[in-house]
Amino acid sequence: MQDDIIDEELEIADERAHTLGSAILTKPIRALKLKLPVTVGKQTTVRESIRRMVQNSTGCVLIEAEDRLIGIFTERDVLTKVVGRGVDTETPVEAVMTPDPDSLTPDAPLCYALNKMSVGGYRHVPLTDERNRPVGVVGMRDIVDYIVDLFPQDILNLPPEPGLNNTRSREGA
Repeated sequence: MQDDIIDEELEIADERAHTLGSAILTKPIRALKLKLPVTVGKQTTVRESIRRMVQNSTGCVLIEAEDRLIGIFTERDVLTKVVGRGVDTETPVEAVMTPDPDSLTPDAPLCYALNKMSVGGYRHVPLTDERNRPVGVVGMRDIVDYIVDLFPQDILNLPPEPGLNNTRSREGA
């Protein structure tokens, strides 16, 4: 009897792994719940770029010129290129942005975003159309939220800490 239960649990685990693999390998990035990108011009100040990130609760702004993506400025850039170097926040964002960032289209499979994030060490990947116009950003948080949406019961119903026994006494007695 115990062996049957274990076998059934292993089958369920295999099904879930297959579901996750299929969802990541085949779903286009546009299947995620993405917000519109926050864009600024290259002469926008670092201060204003940071203000826009805070105002829009996002970890980056995309820099565009003539409706084309030319760079990205992220929260990591704030820490490593601005605060860490004492750069004046009135400096144009062009001076501290990452120029010509890797990007994808919204129709690219989600696994390509994961690949760029893993191999490139990115937290955000810009999304562009066929003319290289910014149309979105996919972030690590977007992918985590997508995975949670695939398995809400398994992830959202966990106890607050691993191994934590929430029931210290019998219920209903």
